[in-house]
Amino acid sequence: MLTPSSVYVIPAELFGAEPPARNQGLGVTLFNGRALEKHTSAAFLGSTGQRNGFVLIVAFLVTFLFIRTSARMIRAQVPWWPGNVETGGGLHIHHLVWGICLVLASGFLSITLRPHSPWSEAMAAGFGIGAGLTLDEFALWLHLQDVYWTQEGRASLDAVIVAALLGGLVVLGLSPLDAATGSNSWSIVVGLSVNVLLCLIAILKGRLLLGLIGLFVPLVSLVAALRLAAPSSPWARWFYRPGSRRLTRCDARFARSRTRRRRILDLIGGAPTVVATTTAVRADEPAAND
Repeated sequence: MLTPSSVYVIPAELFGAEPPARNQGLGVTLFNGRALEKHTSAAFLGSTGQRNGFVLIVAFLVTFLFIRTSARMIRAQVPWWPGNVETGGGLHIHHLVWGICLVLASGFLSITLRPHSPWSEAMAAGFGIGAGLTLDEFALWLHLQDVYWTQEGRASLDAVIVAALLGGLVVLGLSPLDAATGSNSWSIVVGLSVNVLLCLIAILKGRLLLGLIGLFVPLVSLVAALRLAAPSSPWARWFYRPGSRRLTRCDARFARSRTRRRRILDLIGGAPTVVATTTAVRADEPAAND
């Protein structure tokens, strides 16, 4: 049966797997100009790299859920829950600071020491914890201001979802950069080119997440490229005429999907704070249209 792993396969050597002893069940994969041997029937989490990646993803998700829950409890002013970390001078130290320190420390130690198990798993857990703390405040270092509980702060949730999905696909053994070779290399080049084109169309249609997933699972890119574009996407501006039936359909469909998405994100990350937009006019100043 055709599976995504039969289309895109990461070489086992990149995950720290030992080369198989027999030629039975072997495939040959070309990666960075070198022929690498891999075992096509390797068990899930059977290599050091896959285990490290799995530990990293789990630590990342658990940390994000914990720190987001903590932030929501602080926002609700739960009396028994510890508050924000502040210095004696009143400086609020955001948790992305601790996350950046953890990512830098664990990444540096992993690269320089190349530890074996169980220390490699410990470094992966440290990196995942740091990534969870950091990406939970992705919107803050994107906008360079505290927008955690604003509509702009939703970018943090988007970043976490994208990172978790793409990281999970890589841990499962999928890769957009490596294809299993066959008898006809041109068919592989054409297949990859077509899939990249479909992913680009999906992204231009405003379906960024599906386009990125499609790099790993080609069927997703095909479905995303065939679906209606988002009303604000470049594709809609280029090909959907104002007032056309197609533009009306995508307006109605994406209005429903935005409502569902908002409810899901409110459940995960909390509803953003509604900021009043009314502007007071001073009595000694003329109105703008005078």
